[in-house]
Amino acid sequence: MKKSNVLALVCGLAGIGMGLCGCGTDGTSSSVALKPDHVTLSDDGNVINIRCWNNEFEGKFKAYYPNIAKDNGDDTFTLKNGHTVKFTIVSNDGNAYQTALDGALANQFSSTTKADDKVDMFLMEADYALKYANSSKSINVKELGLTDNDLADMYDYTKVIATDSRAGKGGYLKGVSWQATPGLYAYRTDIAEEVLGTSDPDKVQEKISTWDKFNNVATQMKAKSHYMLSGYDDSYRTFSNNMSQPWANSDGVITLDPQIKAWIKQTKNYTDSQYSHKTKLWDSDWGKDQGPEGNVFGFFYSTWGINFTLKGNSLATSVKDGGKEELGNGLFGKYRVCRGPANYYWGGTWLSAANGTDNKSDVCDIMRSMTCDSAIAQKITRETEDYCNNKTAMNAIATDSTYGSAFLGGQNHIALFQKTASDIKMNAMSAYDQGCNEQIQNAMHSYFAGTATYKEAISTFESALLTLYPEVTFDSTFDADL
Repeated sequence: MKKSNVLALVCGLAGIGMGLCGCGTDGTSSSVALKPDHVTLSDDGNVINIRCWNNEFEGKFKAYYPNIAKDNGDDTFTLKNGHTVKFTIVSNDGNAYQTALDGALANQFSSTTKADDKVDMFLMEADYALKYANSSKSINVKELGLTDNDLADMYDYTKVIATDSRAGKGGYLKGVSWQATPGLYAYRTDIAEEVLGTSDPDKVQEKISTWDKFNNVATQMKAKSHYMLSGYDDSYRTFSNNMSQPWANSDGVITLDPQIKAWIKQTKNYTDSQYSHKTKLWDSDWGKDQGPEGNVFGFFYSTWGINFTLKGNSLATSVKDGGKEELGNGLFGKYRVCRGPANYYWGGTWLSAANGTDNKSDVCDIMRSMTCDSAIAQKITRETEDYCNNKTAMNAIATDSTYGSAFLGGQNHIALFQKTASDIKMNAMSAYDQGCNEQIQNAMHSYFAGTATYKEAISTFESALLTLYPEVTFDSTFDADL
């Protein structure tokens, strides 16, 4: 088993003379007496700089933020108070977004950084939210002006993900999200009728409500020449987001949780038993499996996946090629959703205020409008079918007998999402989650395909992780047999 020497993490936030920090996975040390981060913020600025990795939030902002006076068409907007909002987008590929963001935040207090170039707000994903929440780069949202009343309708797990977990930091909330991302199992009604004799969501749920039942249906699917899942990564989040321990402990020691081992065992079995089509997440074959050429019963998807990914992949003729999102175009209207064998969430985006922002009031108003306003939340969900992080708004839609998704044949999937979101139990997290989640899936592909042994795949995972995080070590049982 490969191990690195125990390296001390770089202390402090380069270029940022803020707060006292020691050395550890969260930028602290148990031997250092921690104090609240020193926060610098004002309302002296005229340009609100927002950093993100794609244009999803920019689109939401453009469509739903009420204080826009003009869309300037170049990733900038003029607000009613005359201030300018500027979006800077750097792709996530190769960790480019975080690298660019870290560089900008490191120069936040440099004398050479112009006031209008300072980062005011940045976006975070669940897998690395803790990296920024556990640092003085981000601000407790209450220091901006958000109140307990503003935050009261948010799902608890979305707050846990973005809460500073360092000892002595008071459990400050460092980010807020407009969306909650509970997951469901989306299945094809035509295959359900053929194999199970019903496509009714309640009855299908009865047949796959546990993993044993799910596996039993997988054998039935194979007998009828269908796949239960598309590929290696499809069920990953149903396991990883139910882990009982973080990927890394406070000393940076990596451990394989039983849930990860369960995913590996199941996926190897599904591959060898031909219950899956051996595709990889996001590749072209995986996408095709969701459309009329596919032969896969269903897919685990959270909120964003159903309306933004599955719907587009289901069409025989894409919208960009002139197709319409309507019955008759591929599998539009032929999917339904049920809760499946495990409660889980997948993904999510958080808005975090940068320490050093000089647009405190504007940042606070954007956060309050986009993540706390129930009327805006309900409008987003009704128009986009995304699931918003507002219990009052989602309950109004879940109990609306007139609401239904045309893509899901009129099913009110919000009602199912509501039940799942309420039952999410937040798993333990670490600052290394993004790298661990990505690299364990990549490394195991060769094991699933039969081109590497399990121990060879684990060794590949260790090497990849040490490249990303040279300071980590591995539990003594890490490369033991499954």
